[in-house]
Amino acid sequence: MTFPIRLLFLLLFATSAFAQGVREHTRPGETSDPAGLRSRLGNNTKAAGAAVSDTQASDVTLTLNAVSVRPIQTWVRTAGRIDKARKVLTASVPFPEASFVKIGQRARAFSPESKSSITSKEGGINVEVTLSSTGHPDSLNYVIEIVTVRGEFLSIPNEAIIEEGNRRIVYVPRQGGQYVPVEIHTGIQGELYTAVESGLMEGDQVVSFGSFFVDSEYKLKFAAPSTPGNDQPHH
Repeated sequence: MTFPIRLLFLLLFATSAFAQGVREHTRPGETSDPAGLRSRLGNNTKAAGAAVSDTQASDVTLTLNAVSVRPIQTWVRTAGRIDKARKVLTASVPFPEASFVKIGQRARAFSPESKSSITSKEGGINVEVTLSSTGHPDSLNYVIEIVTVRGEFLSIPNEAIIEEGNRRIVYVPRQGGQYVPVEIHTGIQGELYTAVESGLMEGDQVVSFGSFFVDSEYKLKFAAPSTPGNDQPHH
């Protein structure tokens, strides 16, 4: 059974400026100096870390972000069609995404050419999205992106997390430009941030942009030297 939900609509067309805005939102200059961080993380980190010079950090735009409680958003995407007055979009949102949608949430609309295709599913809810201005005269169909908030969680930027099989690794700074890996357990993953269930505390810092560079430096430094005759062929 479906029922209509009316959403507050913010009209935005996909542009490079919008993409840059999202990028900047994911890399705020957060700083913190939590006492006792390194001693508390001692059991979760290696004795030594990867050294990154100021020049290297600048070259890769190495960014530190604080672990903090913040809203985690899920952007629910669906296809919609505009009415004759070009003011209201109607669309269907399937479950389980439909459970995230609430009255009054913000939405964005894009021409179909600017976003990937949407696959329709049976069931869910119907939504009505009211435009803040008149829609484009040449577009009847839109891709709608509804900004839903899943709640506030202790979280870190998605780009800070390195996946190694079933493990999730982040890098934390130590004194002297050293960075060490810490294994964490995660919860809900949103568009920009992922909830942290264990491994870090509020006020800790992690490397976000530049994490893969630090990971490469760490693995190069601590990789076990290969023994002649023990190399295995690659398939």
